[in-house]
Amino acid sequence: MSASPERVVHRGGCHCRRVRFEVDAPAEIEALDCNCSICRMTGFLHLIVPAARFRLLSGEAVLTEYTFNTGAAKHRFCSVCGVKAFYIPRSHPDGVDVNVRCLDVGTVESLRIVPFDDNDRDAATAAFAHLTNE
Repeated sequence: MSASPERVVHRGGCHCRRVRFEVDAPAEIEALDCNCSICRMTGFLHLIVPAARFRLLSGEAVLTEYTFNTGAAKHRFCSVCGVKAFYIPRSHPDGVDVNVRCLDVGTVESLRIVPFDDNDRDAATAAFAHLTNE
């Protein structure tokens, strides 16, 4: 992946399509696969972007929020179908973390999945800082 990859507009959302969003990100995505309990259990693949590159198009009224542990991460999911298409991550509270699995088909040219070891969060965060697409 080049140092400054060209961005495209990806669209996505939840299963019932009540929650819809757009995100400006590379067409060639490197996503983090975190092994923490919530990510492992839900299969979330992380694409972290600055908040300015994320636009919620619909569904604000059906979103519900879940927090745990430090309460810093704001896990927002559709109260109708239960899918968490994006959330505000603890590691980047000024950004948005989009679930790559919730992106619509057609704009992702390639996907490289990179393991993220939450058991050593500080080292993993430092090693993969380049994947936050900032």
